[in-house]
Amino acid sequence: MGIYKHRAKPKGLAAALGWFSIGLGLVQVLAPQRVSKLIGVERHPVLMRFLGLRELVSGVGILTQYKPTGFLWARVAGDAMDLALLASSLSFEKGQRGKTAAATAAVAGVTVLDALVSNEYSRN
Repeated sequence: MGIYKHRAKPKGLAAALGWFSIGLGLVQVLAPQRVSKLIGVERHPVLMRFLGLRELVSGVGILTQYKPTGFLWARVAGDAMDLALLASSLSFEKGQRGKTAAATAAVAGVTVLDALVSNEYSRN
């Protein structure tokens, strides 16, 4: 093999998280108003598109790196940002609290998964 290592692709949950990031990112970039309505938050299409770009970068990074540890931890950091934005929205917006609470619970669940996978990659 010489000086070049075989570049294995991430497997299992890491790959699934990469594809999830790409899918979510595309939806956020292409339909930010619909995503906002779905999760019950005020419509800020520019912010939603930036969040989508962040997801796309994380997803591509996870799927293309031999050891995507940094991109996995970037997902965790992004989750923390998303949870803060959702919590802020829960405090100020009264009309859609049910949708926003459901979105917050979903992000919290994904955050746990992201942290577990990131930790696993950090140990190897």
